[in-house]
Amino acid sequence: MSAVRVSTLAVPQYAARLRTVIDASEPLLVVLPDAQTMRRPAPEKWSPREVIGHLIDSASNNHQRFVRATSQDDLIFPGYEQDRWVELQAYQHAPWTELVSLWAGFNRHLSRVMTAIPDEARTRLRARHNLHEIAWRELPAGEPATLDYFMNDYVDHLEHHLRQVLGQTWKGVGLI
Repeated sequence: MSAVRVSTLAVPQYAARLRTVIDASEPLLVVLPDAQTMRRPAPEKWSPREVIGHLIDSASNNHQRFVRATSQDDLIFPGYEQDRWVELQAYQHAPWTELVSLWAGFNRHLSRVMTAIPDEARTRLRARHNLHEIAWRELPAGEPATLDYFMNDYVDHLEHHLRQVLGQTWKGVGLI
């Protein structure tokens, strides 16, 4: 088995953007007042702690999806009950700095994973997918999809949720 040297691989734009987003937002997140991280904007909406918890769950699920996609001919993956996962893991009561640290570390790892996946696996068109069910920006079932699309969508989703936590004035680094 050959070792992949990530440092010599071309970095996909979305992997670099993910790294930049983490580096830009982590210092802003860790200094949020504790009370603010527990405040829900509405009874049925997530608090910042729950949003970051959801992003940890998203990283966990998508990590497996990205790696599995390299050895399958489709992009069909299980979904998960996002609200239930957030509630079950009690993110609302978890220490804020621990959540931010886990989120940042996991996403730095995902940036490396995105870079390590061979171009052929990232850019290969897959006729079968369920991105119309699991992607943030749904792709019609009849339209071929690539892992590149799905990984870029992951970063867009992450930035969307960071705006919920940091406010609409936080521009991030993406184009959304």
